Amino acid sequence: MTKPSHPFITRPHRTLLGLSIPVLLSLTAEPITALVDTAFISSLGVVPLAALGVGTTALSSLFGIFTFLGVGTQTEVAQILGKGESDRAGKILSLALALAAGFGVLLILSIGPASPWLASILGASGAVQENAVRYMQIRLFGAPAVLLTLTTFGALRGLQDMRTPLWIALGVNALNIILDWFLIFGRGPFPVLGVGGSALASTISQWLGALVGIVLVSRKLGLSRDFDLRDAIKLLRVGGDLFIRTLWLTLFLWFTTRAANRIGPEAGAAHQVIRQVWVFTALALDAYAATVQSLVGYFIGQDSIARAKGVVRVALSWSLGTGFVLGGLMWWGGDLVINFLVPAASVGVFLPAWGVSAISQPINSLAFLTDGVHWGTGDFQYLSNAMLFSSAIGISGLWLLETGGYGSLFWVWVLIGIWISFRALFGMIRIWPGIGKSVFQSIN
Repeated sequence: MTKPSHPFITRPHRTLLGLSIPVLLSLTAEPITALVDTAFISSLGVVPLAALGVGTTALSSLFGIFTFLGVGTQTEVAQILGKGESDRAGKILSLALALAAGFGVLLILSIGPASPWLASILGASGAVQENAVRYMQIRLFGAPAVLLTLTTFGALRGLQDMRTPLWIALGVNALNIILDWFLIFGRGPFPVLGVGGSALASTISQWLGALVGIVLVSRKLGLSRDFDLRDAIKLLRVGGDLFIRTLWLTLFLWFTTRAANRIGPEAGAAHQVIRQVWVFTALALDAYAATVQSLVGYFIGQDSIARAKGVVRVALSWSLGTGFVLGGLMWWGGDLVINFLVPAASVGVFLPAWGVSAISQPINSLAFLTDGVHWGTGDFQYLSNAMLFSSAIGISGLWLLETGGYGSLFWVWVLIGIWISFRALFGMIRIWPGIGKSVFQSIN
């Protein structure tokens, strides 16, 4: 029996955008909710706001270690979908959900008692530490839900169902905002819970979202107790590669912040503004990456390398075009950002660095897109090694910048541009010409 033609084959551009736009909307839902959450807590004073910053920083870093559950599941399901082995997809999903639940419980048991120490490591003390610990210990009860949601979203996107994660994300974040209003400020029958109320609102909404996600994805793939140990080892190996990649990425970004702050408070403030805008623009590029991961994985599963490479060509044009648009908007919108976000004392150091960041957006688009491509092929070790090399070069440059006395935020962002350029270069040459053990090696 002939498999039905994939819509990408007949309508590549429409298919790519139809899948990418829901991903973009779901990715932006959480940052917007975080801004609302921050606004609510900021009205309570400096101590609760500082505690929220400590708690969210600590937990987001911990949860980030387990992104492999979503990324690995998405790649496996996409490739299995291409092979037409739906029964095996259900087994992979069940295994990933079991691992997510197990790791979530482990986080509760291990991080809960250690939360005072963790808060102190991040510089919290006194009332800030007390509030941060309360926040973390409540939010940790939602840890299994966070990891289960990562897994279900990965499976759904592997099935090229980008709309269901969007609706779940919108529902979860809308509920979070509503519960924030009641629990933080003690509206109606609820007592005033402050930072603890924010944590409780997140925990409740995350659990509801996780349960809805499990129900919906199980209807599509089914659940099974028949796990394969080899699949577990494969997912954990992906986890190891992604952990190394995330570690080096985090280290480099930490060193850039450190370098900016060592130049002076004006540079530190300007760097924070540029970095936040840079992270926000990355969401648009990440949406293409997630879509490409699923499409490439699907065609890799069909052993159709030429079509997988066709996905890359189409996505490359859209991602690169988006990069130029984002760079242009940043270049011409600098004055608007200055008016709303940049302190007057920081404007002088802000403008040159902002220009470098704007110019680097097209290069960012190549780096993010090729990450998605290699996630789709399952080339996680290569991505880990590429990040290690790029970050080592970047950190060495930052160290020379400090020791050589070239204290300028402009040069910090030049080094960030070099770092992202290396990532883009390694991503591209793995496709064209296809260095090493690349699946694209024999296809022009």
